[in-house]
Amino acid sequence: MPAIGSNRQVYFYQIKTILQGKYKIDFAINNSINPRTMTKFTKKDQVTSSWYEIDAKNAVVGRLATIISNIIRGKNKTTYTPNMDDGDFVVVKNIEKAKFTGKKFQDKKYYRHTGYPGGIKVTTPEKLSEKKPGETLKLAVKRMLPGGVLGRKQLTKLKIYSGNDHPHSAQNPKVIELDKLNSKNIVRN
Repeated sequence: MPAIGSNRQVYFYQIKTILQGKYKIDFAINNSINPRTMTKFTKKDQVTSSWYEIDAKNAVVGRLATIISNIIRGKNKTTYTPNMDDGDFVVVKNIEKAKFTGKKFQDKKYYRHTGYPGGIKVTTPEKLSEKKPGETLKLAVKRMLPGGVLGRKQLTKLKIYSGNDHPHSAQNPKVIELDKLNSKNIVRN
């Protein structure tokens, strides 16, 4: 046993002796720090990012945003660390063809404040998509990321484009087919 007040605390407690048939079983709990059982965290220089491409044609915006936010945060990897930016890049094309379910396209409201008294501004996805087609998806993904510096850095890994062409074909992005993941990801009208 270590001295009282020392930093190294290794305790062995003999809990119970059980007789099962003719075998005697002892249970013991070891509260020591074992380097073999400690969680391995990735370092900054060990992080590798890959690229994914998603076609947003007839995709449901909310479901698309959850898939994108998980990839951007790195939750699809076994090396996920909550306090690090180890996610991948996502390229979304055909954003003007993404859909909302129900009447959300006309009825949903986005609020923002100018910072001045009485400066609250309200807009709908219908009005917002006329000005900036990808802004509704970007807002949905932004709200699924952590607030602060890490979330803002991770949001820069989202690339949104109208139309079928994008300038990131040199990165050879892996194509994710939304309808293969879940049939509810695509609106069928």
